[in-house]
Amino acid sequence: MPKVYHLDLDKKLIKGAKVALLPGDPARCEKIAGAISKEYGGNFKKIASKREFTTCLADVSGSKVLVTSTGIGGPSTSIAIDELAQLGVTTFVRVGTTGAIQDYIKNGDCVITTGSVRLDGASTHYAPIEYPAVADFNVVKALIEGARKAGIAFHTGVTASSDTFYPGEERKDSFMQYVLRRFRGATAELKALHVLNYEMESSTVLTLTASMGLKGGCVTGVVNKGSTGKITPEALKKGEQSAIRTAVNALKLLTSGR
Repeated sequence: MPKVYHLDLDKKLIKGAKVALLPGDPARCEKIAGAISKEYGGNFKKIASKREFTTCLADVSGSKVLVTSTGIGGPSTSIAIDELAQLGVTTFVRVGTTGAIQDYIKNGDCVITTGSVRLDGASTHYAPIEYPAVADFNVVKALIEGARKAGIAFHTGVTASSDTFYPGEERKDSFMQYVLRRFRGATAELKALHVLNYEMESSTVLTLTASMGLKGGCVTGVVNKGSTGKITPEALKKGEQSAIRTAVNALKLLTSGR
């Protein structure tokens, strides 16, 4: 099989890997792969980098694991998942950062998503909007155990997954400093519906994997309050590390298929 177009990968390069961790930021790939090597021993190798897609290959107790960046948002995430699935990957876990909606969720906590509000467009090209964006039960279970093992405070529940960072999350610190009427009051409504957080890729990950008969999940580290509050370097580092540690500690279960 030739290389898939965007990821610049083929089956030979990924060495039978079935599990992929999916950060948005290419710069996080080597951080995550390094954390895997530290936790499980063995080496990691950067095997591809093209556009927003960087991929590292790491070892987990004899199994190969991919760390592939998706870029920001649904369209590029859908490309990463589709092309990895073409190569034989069956389990996909988004590992990223998020803004909390509920007041009780603190910076540095993790959100383990069980389902997503589909505020994106890319997922509708794979399944109609009535189709639920739901995480695989066993992936959720593995992430919960990973968070417990890492000693990370976590919350499970529904995530709002928006196509845009500024208007879609009702932020007023954009260039226009204006929010369209359709988004005004959205955060209060989502809060009343017990939605936990805002981010930008989970609905694509979960809709695509569920509709394809694959396994999907999402863990994000909290870095601010959604729609308000600046993201400080300290909060970003803390949230990023929480998500990485949770995902890395979940890999033993994820690679065993349990």
